[in-house]
Amino acid sequence: MENAIEVKGMQKIFGEHTAINKVSFNVKQGEIFGFLGPSGSGKTTTVKVLTGELKQTVGDVKVLGIDSENFGSSAFKSQVGILSDNSSLYERLTIYDNLKLFCKLYGAPLKQIDVVLREVNLHDERSKIVSTLSKGMKQRVLLAKALIHNPKLVFLDEPTSALDPGNMAHIHRGLQKLNEAGTTIFLTTHNMEEATELCDRVAFLHNGELQELDSPNSLRYKYSTHAFHVETFKGNRLVIDNQPDQADQIRDLIANGEIKAMHTDNPTLGQIFLKVTGKELE
Repeated sequence: MENAIEVKGMQKIFGEHTAINKVSFNVKQGEIFGFLGPSGSGKTTTVKVLTGELKQTVGDVKVLGIDSENFGSSAFKSQVGILSDNSSLYERLTIYDNLKLFCKLYGAPLKQIDVVLREVNLHDERSKIVSTLSKGMKQRVLLAKALIHNPKLVFLDEPTSALDPGNMAHIHRGLQKLNEAGTTIFLTTHNMEEATELCDRVAFLHNGELQELDSPNSLRYKYSTHAFHVETFKGNRLVIDNQPDQADQIRDLIANGEIKAMHTDNPTLGQIFLKVTGKELE
């Protein structure tokens, strides 16, 4: 199976409002796919359709080869992990006891608890009551819950929100390790640096429609002016067009030892997103 997710002509209509408008895309087996959009773009609605929480109005949707009509089946649920704004925990139980319950629910071995707790950097906190945890710690428990049954495909909605830089880096390493082992990851995030670091491809969603879909590097190249940005030792900052008739200027700067730093214009994903959609991520 080449694609973990296949979406063709998907629409989702609520009354007179079209939340998703004829969206088509594939997520390849084994990739980390970033799904980015400002609030109200239809991002959450799309994820809910892909996980079976909502039914599309029009179009074909397949996840792991399973048609959307069968998203409620045990075959689907056993292969998919979900961290969303609807994910919840038992507040009066410990971290360990929460995960023990989810092991029983998914038929996962109890030894998997230690594995996922190390992945989210909570192994030493396993006896803490969930109600006493910070928002960031609860987020990491929810991530552990999504991974407890070793799913083939994981939907992660803002998995590192509320995390400090150290724990964020730890989670990133864990997700990369998980992906290297073959797990496909569908990631929504407002952190463009996170998307750039983790994702093989990213999709920009705006007003219910896909605006762009490509690898971060390809998008950065596409929207680059390719001009050279030069900083000299005298503190001057120059922008030189990447054109043959500008070669002498660059050559002279190099020959005179004036260049302190030089790079081509490569916009960030955030800058590209703002240009494409006219909006910041919220």
